[in-house]
Amino acid sequence: MRLDTVSGVTGLEDIRLRIDTTRPHTARIWNYWLGGKDNYPVDREAGDRIRSIHPGIGDYALADRLFLGRAVHHLAAEAGIRQFLDIGTGLPSADNTHEVAQRAAPDARIVYVDNDPLVLSHARALLTSTSEGRTDYLDADLRDAGAILERAAETLDLSRPVALMLLGVVIFIEDDEQSYDVVRRLMAELPSGSHLVLSHTITSPSMPDVDAAVAFWNEHGTPRLTQRTPEAVERYFEGLELLEPGLVSCSRWRPRAGRGEGAEPPAEVAMFGAVGRKP
Repeated sequence: MRLDTVSGVTGLEDIRLRIDTTRPHTARIWNYWLGGKDNYPVDREAGDRIRSIHPGIGDYALADRLFLGRAVHHLAAEAGIRQFLDIGTGLPSADNTHEVAQRAAPDARIVYVDNDPLVLSHARALLTSTSEGRTDYLDADLRDAGAILERAAETLDLSRPVALMLLGVVIFIEDDEQSYDVVRRLMAELPSGSHLVLSHTITSPSMPDVDAAVAFWNEHGTPRLTQRTPEAVERYFEGLELLEPGLVSCSRWRPRAGRGEGAEPPAEVAMFGAVGRKP
């Protein structure tokens, strides 16, 4: 495995100066729930408090991660996708997008995008590539769609299909129309055959403890999270062809085979996801 490039990133010392260890941060709490070590006591304390409000919250992190793996494998192994633009990467963990994609297609190219300083500080050490493929990492904000696409084009051929990965990231754009507009602008510049992979925390009358956990987070943590109904999340896929089974709990998006006929579906979590194809 070779190390590829990290674009638009300042010196490592500058990055570390941007890391705030006094307030819990979403990426680090997610890392804690997934069993990682890239977090601080303040993150673990907040993560435990949130879990006390909603004991199943850690399952959301795992379900979202497994959804990523199943979606990327399908796109690389079955849909012939060889390019992935993963925005809101989060802290590197097991089975990152490039690892899953390049196991199925060693020539796959992946561009990661994030603006979290702790994530950036790990980029050089943890983001590698096969010799046939390539990975790159951009320091950029999701809202700056034009700059992301311009810089991603240095690694990806935007005249060929691309999988746009937006897992648990549009939740950080509070304004609904702005969030829809960002996704539309990104997809508009990608050709036919491209795919959108998106997951989002939902709000539902059947899951009131989720609302309480998010409310706690928004009072104490950073950045703020926005929940949306399943119907509102489905709007991100307008104009796209939803792959079966549509927008569902991440735990129920094409779960691994071998559960046996008549087996109960996996437990539903309040993180919903879907994959859509651009006609």
